[in-house]
Parts: sequence; C-alpha cells; structure tokens
Amino acid sequence: MHFKITSVQNPKIKSLIALEKPRERRKQQLFIIEGKKEIELAIEGGYKIGNLFFCDEILSPDELPISLIEKKLVIPVSKEVFEKIAVRESSGGMLAVAEQKLHALSQIKLKENPLILILEAVEKPGNLGAVLRTADAAGVDAVIICDPQTDFYNPNVVRSSVGCVFTNQLAAASSDETIAWLKKNKIKLFCTSLQAAHPYHQIDFRQPSAIVMGTEATGLSQTWIKNSDANIIIPMKGKIDSMNVSNATAVVVFEAIRQRVNT
Repeated sequence: MHFKITSVQNPKIKSLIALEKPRERRKQQLFIIEGKKEIELAIEGGYKIGNLFFCDEILSPDELPISLIEKKLVIPVSKEVFEKIAVRESSGGMLAVAEQKLHALSQIKLKENPLILILEAVEKPGNLGAVLRTADAAGVDAVIICDPQTDFYNPNVVRSSVGCVFTNQLAAASSDETIAWLKKNKIKLFCTSLQAAHPYHQIDFRQPSAIVMGTEATGLSQTWIKNSDANIIIPMKGKIDSMNVSNATAVVVFEAIRQRVNT
C-alpha cells in the first residue's frame, strides 16, 4: 500500500479535484467514482480502475476491493484530504479514478427484439442518473443520449444513477446519426409529444422499439417528430402538461415491459 497522503497540495490530489470539471474529464478521458457499491459495479462492468483513495478514519481497509489491493492501486488519505476530494457526503470513505469508455452506436449489441431508450439534449445530471436507474430496473437493452448537454461521467450522474451508469449499454451520438442507425436496424421510433399523439398504453411496444424522450422545457425537436412512427403522450388530469423526464420515462418504459412480459 502507498504512503498516506495528508496534504491537499499533493499532485495526485490536485489531479483528482481537476476531474470535477467537464473539460478536464474530456481531456484526460478519466473520471471519479465515489462509493463502494458504485466502484464494484464499475469493475463488474469492465471499467479500468486506476488509483483508489480511501480514508482509514471512515472505513476499514478490509472493505476495500481485493483486486485493487493486489494491484497496489490503493492509496490512503487523511480525513481532511478525503473531505476535499469527495463530491458527495455519503461516499463511504472511498473513491476511485477510472478510464472512460467510448460509447459509440456501433458498439451496441442488439437482441432480436430490442427495446431502446433515447434522451435528446438532456441537461440535468440528476435526471440522466434517474433515467439510468429506470433503464437498469426495467432491463432496457440500451440507452442513447442524443446531442448531450451533460456527460455520462459527471459526478452527479454517477451518484444519482447509483452506479447504473456502469450497468447499462450506453451510447452518445447526434440525433441524425441515431435516427439513421434505428432505421437501419428496423427499430420503430415512438416519440413523446403533446401534438397529434396517441396515449402511450395504446402503442404496441412488443416489436423492436425505441422510446424517445425530450426535455420538460422544450420537448423533442422536429428532427425526431418528423421521423417518428407514432407520437405518444401520457394523459394527464392535472393543471400542468408535463412531468419530470425521469418520471415520464419510467411510466412509458414499464408499460413497454408489461406488454412484452404478457406476450
């Protein structure tokens, strides 16, 4: 095991703090994972882990992943240093640096009858993380982010997804690229929209399907609407006409799963 780091001026600690910025994550192609469960899911998901930093005043070394101990990647830090590098309060005393993956459409492995979830221009890391939890729970085949406004490796995405950023097949691409890929693979597009839309439970999701979600503020762009096989809507009885994107996603996705289970 390495010597304990007690200064926030240590070069390794400065590099960690820098990874909180999107530009630095893109430049280094690295990101931070906080929490034992999240780190374990990343390892299971095939992510290459670099150094793991832990505070022995918060947790016992016995709780550390054995594989990382054997590779001599574990570095102890003081409580003061850990509190400086941890973004969230409940990270359990450990965090790791990992290499980002390339999330290309061509890398998605499709089943015979796939169910794909697509988000266009999602901005809030918390929403993206919540959607990834839903996708994992439902067993969606892949999640594609089109024209993303936040990256998969934002610390708040990792946190709010509870590690599900590592359990889903993920891709990021432009809307045009994604539409072409869906059509090539003969996957139907079902786009959420307030105009000329069918109630979501009337749609047949038993066929190869892509559920496309927009933002609460502006909805989907016309690029998606004009390529849609059918527009869908969640009927609402209140005074507002939209839901949080993560909640709306859960409603539609689990209807699709219900149909597929009952066939």
